[in-house]
Parts: sequence; structure tokens; C-alpha cells
Amino acid sequence: MKLTGSEIVCEALIKEGVDTVFGLPGGAILPFYQTLSGYPQLRHILVRHEQGAVMAADGYARATGKVGVCISTSGPGATNMVTGLAVAMMDSVPIVAITGQVARPAIGTDAFQETDVTGVTLPVTKHNYLVMNAADLPRILKEAFFVARSGKPGPVLIDIPKDVQTELADFDYSIELDLPIQTPILKGKDSDIKKAIKMIEKAERPLILAGHGVILSQAYEELKEFSEKSQIPVVTTLLGLSAMKSNHVLNLGLPGMHGSAFANKAIDEADLIIAIGMRFDDRVTGNLKTFATKARIIHIDIDPSEIGKNILPEIAIVGDAGTVLRQLLPLSPKKTHPKWLQEIDQLRINHPLSYPETDRILPQFIVEEISRITKGQSIIVTGVGQHQMWAGQLYEFKDNNLFISSGGVGAMGFEVPAALGAQVGQPDKVVWTIAGDGGFQMTLTELATMVEANAPVKIALINNFSLGMVRQWQELFYEKDYFATLYTGNPDWVKLADAYGIKGIKVTEKDGVETAIEQAMNTPGPVLVDFQVDKEENVYPFIPPGGGVEQLIEYPDTKVV
Repeated sequence: MKLTGSEIVCEALIKEGVDTVFGLPGGAILPFYQTLSGYPQLRHILVRHEQGAVMAADGYARATGKVGVCISTSGPGATNMVTGLAVAMMDSVPIVAITGQVARPAIGTDAFQETDVTGVTLPVTKHNYLVMNAADLPRILKEAFFVARSGKPGPVLIDIPKDVQTELADFDYSIELDLPIQTPILKGKDSDIKKAIKMIEKAERPLILAGHGVILSQAYEELKEFSEKSQIPVVTTLLGLSAMKSNHVLNLGLPGMHGSAFANKAIDEADLIIAIGMRFDDRVTGNLKTFATKARIIHIDIDPSEIGKNILPEIAIVGDAGTVLRQLLPLSPKKTHPKWLQEIDQLRINHPLSYPETDRILPQFIVEEISRITKGQSIIVTGVGQHQMWAGQLYEFKDNNLFISSGGVGAMGFEVPAALGAQVGQPDKVVWTIAGDGGFQMTLTELATMVEANAPVKIALINNFSLGMVRQWQELFYEKDYFATLYTGNPDWVKLADAYGIKGIKVTEKDGVETAIEQAMNTPGPVLVDFQVDKEENVYPFIPPGGGVEQLIEYPDTKVV
């Protein structure tokens, strides 16, 4: 069957189970767009910026477990995708990005809107392709989706010259892949499993450190059963939040730079750490020399390059988090650790997660109220900064895979497009984005996309008129020299929301918080709530960069939450 390159792409997307793509057209991708209009099975959502396309595809992928797909034209369209690709690469999110390129004869001539996109995106993709023949498209598309979702997931980019999109070629999607890559190892070695079980049997103060890999493998029940069977408490990395329900008695929540004091102190006292699907990021470990010095380490990860990169484990198990947990479960000892659990209970009492009791509007109170009113069942999408940490600390996730955020890259502006993508992927879920006024202004153009796509995202704007996290560091480490962090030109957010056709609500008093959240929940369509919070509120606890638990700063004179 002879098809044009553009038709081949559309047919392949359908065969890969794609139902939604996020994109923005331009000259070099126009042949594909003219073809896409004839495929009603593929819903196209028109974003207002190509960065929004990638981040929306990212939110969609995380919320659904499917591969997210985004599309742009050549040159500036493609380079606008780089930040989103970097986020997906660092956070292991499966995305296929399709970009237009100038026609083959013009490549290398500095033609209008020509950029070496494969060269530019090489460091921020798992793999990328420049397609020089339409006949190669079926194989390349099949490979791209396989690579994006297999092993440690990640983004793949396909750059297609304009004339390749119109070239005729045979379409056969039954081809067998012959990739020069090692098939991902899913199952741990039996010998390593047995060694790990012996170590677990001997441990008196064991701790599980669960990361994003647990969510990617959807190993929620396995993690819960493993933790319960051997009575091992669980701490979760930022991207591991909601891998275990927040109200589970064995869940200690978030560790690290802004994690709870009791979670960090539990890590410090543990004699065994079982790290599952996490990479010992510096925001978790702080100073590597002082991290978990009393603990032996078992590290489970599907990516062998992550094991030993930062922390050298005593036992390394290369494999998928869910598969390895299923191997461990029947062999794991049925144990209790009453003394250890009592120690942790005492740590909770002595070092509670807390914030001040005050009549001022504090961000922590807003997050708690959103958690209470949504009953812990909403998908929470954040940007990066103080609001992200408060959301991670205080929202009580009563179900799995409810937290979406930019982790490793820490990209401000992630919140709006990613929330759009999550809502499109999970239309029956309530999606809240907890946003900072700094990052929100970077991608707020996607409010128009939310309206057009009928995506009823609820936006909690934590408006402190500053780049809050940077301002906090300036306060603590730079003698309160607040250079370039305080805003004097924020817009009237209610008027801005109205301009986009969105309901806007302004909250300036604490007693208006509950009403505003409930009003947002009961209003059809997107809603923007401008919470004008205390401008100088900081995130605590706080371990200074490069420090350890001994440098942890707790919040003095506070209300226990």
C-alpha cells in the first residue's frame, strides 16, 4: 500500500494506540497537518507555544501511562521544545516528538527556519532520527515508540523533512524490529534476590526509599505488600509521591532538602535502605559523605548506569521495580520491628511537619484545604519552587499516581501545560495545578488551550509577588539582597482570567480560602484562584545545599499539622 510520508505517520500513530497529539503547525510540518485533518481518530490539541506541546504531552503520559506525542515545525518551533524534552529525559517520561524540517535539498544551506534539530536535541532525548526517505518511516516510528516506552522510558524525536512528508512509500507496520540495543532487563538475578532477602532478614532498622520507578512500573500493590509483610517504613522521593497512599501508617512521605525532619532522621538512623526505582538525587541525599552512614544499601533500578553513580550499594539489582518486588515478595520475611517503629513514632512527635498558626494566608494552609476538600483524590500538578515543596509536603494522596511535577530539570512553567495534558488524559479526574506566580507567567498562554480543549483544570496560584524559592535563598545565604526576585508588575489575575474566558477568584483573607476552593470545584471549566499569600513565608524544613541532616533547619514556634 503506497502512502505519503505524512499518511504513514498518521497510520503508525493509530497502530501505536495514540488518540491525542499536542502541537503547533508551521511551514515545514504543514504537509503533515494537511494530512492529519483527514484522521479524526487523532485528536489534535492546538497549543500556543511548542514548549507547551511537549509539557502537555508529558503531563498526558504521566497521567495515563501512555506515550505522549507532540508536534512542531522546524527551526524555532523545534528548538522551543528543548526544555520540555529535557524534563522528560531527566524524569523518564515516554514521549515521541515529531518535528518538520526543511526539504532535503535545502538541508545544510542555512535555509529559512533550518536548524540541526537532531544535533540540538541529542543530549535531551533517549534517541533521535533525521528521516531522509519515506520508506524508512514505518521502521523508525515503530522503533521510536519502542525506545520511548521500553526499559527506562524517555523522549524520542523524529525530524522529518518537508518533502519526505509528501513522498510516496510502502506502508508495512508488521516489520520486526532489529535494534542494536540490549533488551532491557526486567527480572533481577536470583542470586542477588537471595542476598537481598538475607540482608532484609538481618536488618533491625530497615527503610524503603521508593522513587518514580515504582510509579512507572505501576507497582503500587507490590510496594504496599512488601512494606507490610516485613513492616518496613517507606519514604518516597518527590517523583515517587503517591506510589504509596499518604495515610498509610508505614508511609513517612517526602525526604531530602525540604522533606520532613522525621523522614530525614529515619534515613539517618536506618541500618538498611532498600532503594527502589530512584537515583539518589542530590536533593534527596544532600552531602553524600553524610547520607545514611549507618545503612547498608540495596539498590533496585532498571537502568544499570544509575546504580553506583552516586551511592555505591552493597547489593545491586538491575530490573524493573514491579518485577523485582514480585520476586522479593514470596521470599521476604514476615517480620515486625516494634522498637524501630516506636523510634519513628517518637521522631514524628519530636520533629513534626509544622507551620505557624496565624490569621495570614499561608501557602501551607491552602494546600491542606485543597487536600481536604478534594479528599486527596485529585491529580496535583505543580511547577517548580516553594509551592512545589508545600504541595509535596502537605497534600495527602489517597490514591496512586496523583502527583505530576518537573523533578530533575526543575523547569518553571511546567504546571499549566502539564496540567492541561493530565486533564486531557484523565477527563474524569479533578486536576488541580498548584502554581507559583513566577512560573505561571512563563506558560500562561496555554490558558487559551485549556478553554479551547474544554479542559476544566483548577488553578491555585500561590501569589507571593516574587520568585519565592530564589528569594528564600537570598534571605538565608545572601544577606537579604533581594535582587531581581521581587515583582512589582504582576497583572490583575482576575481580569486576566476573564480575558481568557476563565472564571477568576481573588482571595486576600484566610477565611476566604475554603469558599474559593469549593467555588472552583463547583464551576464548570477552568478556574483561576489568585491566593495572595504572605510574601515572606519560607519552606521548612530545609537542609542547606551540600549539607546533611545535622544542618537541618526546622520551623520554630509552629503549629503541628
